[in-house]
Amino acid sequence: MSTSPLPVPSRLPAWLEAMRPKQWAKNALLFAGLLFTQDQYHTLNHWVKTLAGFLLFCLLSGLTYYINDLLDVSADRQHPKKRFRPIPSGRLPVGVAKLLAGLGIPALLVAARLIEYDQSGVAAWKFFGAAALYLVTTLLYSFVLKHHVIVDVLTLASLFVIRAVAGAFVINVPLSEWLLLCTLLLALFLGLSKRRGELVALGEETPTRAILKEYSLPMLEQMITIVASACVMSYTLYTFFSKSQTGQSRPYLMATIPFVLYGLFRYLYLTHKKGMGEAPEAVLVEDKPLVINVLLWALVAMIVLRV
Repeated sequence: MSTSPLPVPSRLPAWLEAMRPKQWAKNALLFAGLLFTQDQYHTLNHWVKTLAGFLLFCLLSGLTYYINDLLDVSADRQHPKKRFRPIPSGRLPVGVAKLLAGLGIPALLVAARLIEYDQSGVAAWKFFGAAALYLVTTLLYSFVLKHHVIVDVLTLASLFVIRAVAGAFVINVPLSEWLLLCTLLLALFLGLSKRRGELVALGEETPTRAILKEYSLPMLEQMITIVASACVMSYTLYTFFSKSQTGQSRPYLMATIPFVLYGLFRYLYLTHKKGMGEAPEAVLVEDKPLVINVLLWALVAMIVLRV
């Protein structure tokens, strides 16, 4: 196995670095329920609860990375990049990581129950249920499902859908099934691209994770093509056929299609030409054209949904 240069030391404390803050961008999906119901009246309380839900999922997902790294600590110590993570490198002791996860996860589930508390308690239990389902699915992935080819990326994609559903539950609004389908397909696109990036990064080396041996570059590229095409088609159909709560169509939503096309094409460019597919979380927050594109997409969507 070839050696890698030592990474630039992180300025974050080890316990926070191990929660992988760059991955928290995925939790922005909790704002989808708020964004795509702009034709409804939203109070400041809705924005506050959505933000609280976003922060809760950031912390919850961060602590599940503790569990994943604890399970993979031996394999990660053999990986050219992952061996520098706080837990495999020893900067965050295994015992401390176990303690933080063991105390933090139950506390966050209690907080999920309290975020959307009302007299009926119905909405509160929905958001709590979404948070609990996210945790259970993540644990199943860490212990079992990540060892099964195709099932692993499907499971990761389902976590994106759970995030979107949780965002709708926390403010008790409906979320279009079309949007959930688009979320699933986009997440599959990112997951398959990550697997491809991992194989490209390893080159001739033997994969440190057994599941990577089940994939090949030609197979992944075919899957990515299929999923990207389905994602574009599904989003296009969503803009054509989605309706507001009053039953009115939303024809101007088609103005957001170019942003979706550019985003997918830009991501493919970065993964194929710049070799950035192994770390989608870095691409989504560090590539300025992609960040600007996402912000413009959200802005245009918010405007047209209010027309």
